[in-house]
Amino acid sequence: MTDNPLERLLLTGNEALAHAARKAGIRLGSGYPGTPSTEVLQTLDAIGGKAQWSPNEKVAMEVAIGVAFAGARALVTMKHVGLNVAADPLFTVAETGVDGALVVLVADDPGMASSQNEQDSRRYAVAAGIPLIEPSDSQETYDFFGHAVAISERWGIPVLFRMTTRVSHSKSIVRAGALVCEPPRKPSFRRDIPGRVMIPAYARPAHRRLRQKLEQIAAWNESGPLNKILPGTSETGIVAAGIAMMHAREAAPDAPLFKVGMSHPLPVEAIRSFAAPLKRCVVIEEGDPIMVDTCRAAGLTVEGKPEPFRFGELNVNRVLRILNHDTSPETAPPPGRPPQLCPGCPHRTVFEILHKLDCIVSGDIGCYTLGVLPPFQAMDTCVCMGASIGVGLGLRHALPPEQARRVVSVIGDSTFVHSGITGIAEMLYNPPETGHVVLILDNHTTAMTGLQDHPGTGRTLDGEPAHTLFFEDMLRGMGVPDIQVLDAQADPTVFEKLLTERLQRGTLSVIITRKPCLLAARKQRQADPGG
Repeated sequence: MTDNPLERLLLTGNEALAHAARKAGIRLGSGYPGTPSTEVLQTLDAIGGKAQWSPNEKVAMEVAIGVAFAGARALVTMKHVGLNVAADPLFTVAETGVDGALVVLVADDPGMASSQNEQDSRRYAVAAGIPLIEPSDSQETYDFFGHAVAISERWGIPVLFRMTTRVSHSKSIVRAGALVCEPPRKPSFRRDIPGRVMIPAYARPAHRRLRQKLEQIAAWNESGPLNKILPGTSETGIVAAGIAMMHAREAAPDAPLFKVGMSHPLPVEAIRSFAAPLKRCVVIEEGDPIMVDTCRAAGLTVEGKPEPFRFGELNVNRVLRILNHDTSPETAPPPGRPPQLCPGCPHRTVFEILHKLDCIVSGDIGCYTLGVLPPFQAMDTCVCMGASIGVGLGLRHALPPEQARRVVSVIGDSTFVHSGITGIAEMLYNPPETGHVVLILDNHTTAMTGLQDHPGTGRTLDGEPAHTLFFEDMLRGMGVPDIQVLDAQADPTVFEKLLTERLQRGTLSVIITRKPCLLAARKQRQADPGG
């Protein structure tokens, strides 16, 4: 890729961000795979950048912080629920600041196409006190990334770069020219104990410094280059950001539009000037009414969207309904084909037997979550990554013995590495009276998000050999008294007998059912035909 502004590439938002990261001199991209963010690091690796999967988002954030402390440029990627996992280091690095650049890509999923909740990550920017940038298409994703790096280095602050499913996965033309950020500096360690070690005596002035930075960024954003006014002839104006801006422009092409590129700190005074001559000003935003609440708190007279439009993605028709005050019931979308476990999936046998034995199943996040659907209907809870073990233990502690002995925690291999290990520590430290049974469904990949590797597969993001984490060795070292490893699909009768016996025994047991995902095995054979 050259600096030729006429160079045109057809890219998704995720691909555009990867190209911008490469152009900006990102030293390292770290993250955990999660739709709709996954392709960013895969693309960065494919085009020659350095990218790696971490065990979970918190670790990925911490690695990126270390890179930025060294005066280099770091990118960390995750989906919206992953930001919950990474929130602890994010809030503190906002106060320590960074010497290089730290850009945090979070991909929200309005409508929950592939997620367990519909949270709006913009609230994290407000709570942590960091700037938030929102592109509306692939070109803005590319261009805005350069601004994110420049802002992060200028103020020594992490920048939250929020995308959504449509921006991440939609393709548009990108002119991949030069970015606004300066060439990266050579990494070097600078000792700053009061600025980097957040004991209370140092954290109090750090918090004040953070708020001073945010005030300066707010003043800069009032006339900064990330916001733009698109003129129109209508007396109704629109304020919008991200993909909602695209929908609004198509729904009301004659309306003047204030396109917000940095939505925190919101350029309130610029919006006030924009709205002053208008008879009506409507804020169009997916998710929570964050911009409309900020505008109203500043005394602006703006309209938001009715409550039903808070849920799911917006589109042109829904924006038209908002502008026309149409709150009549929306037509339900036609039912799609329900997802299902692949034919031949090694998880199928496990869920058939869990259903047959009428187990109370504390489930987890992954393709095996589909075990909740017919014909298995063998999952009773699913909260978040790694929660199956803790929730299962809670059920064991509270239920009467005859029900407690039916409780099983089910977790996948990638999820176990992500956040299941501490659940095992809890199980050993506070064992229920009836014991517990944990099933680790090891298909040797992160299947649901596209067959990515993890520390248990023995391969890095780019397929190179790496240290393999063997779960049975780690569990043995932790002191788990009973560990069994088998292929449940090869002999279902043996698995059923083992599970039945362990449930009746009432002790602590971990059963690892191990067989590679068929799709992952095929992918690996294609990548290494001689292996």
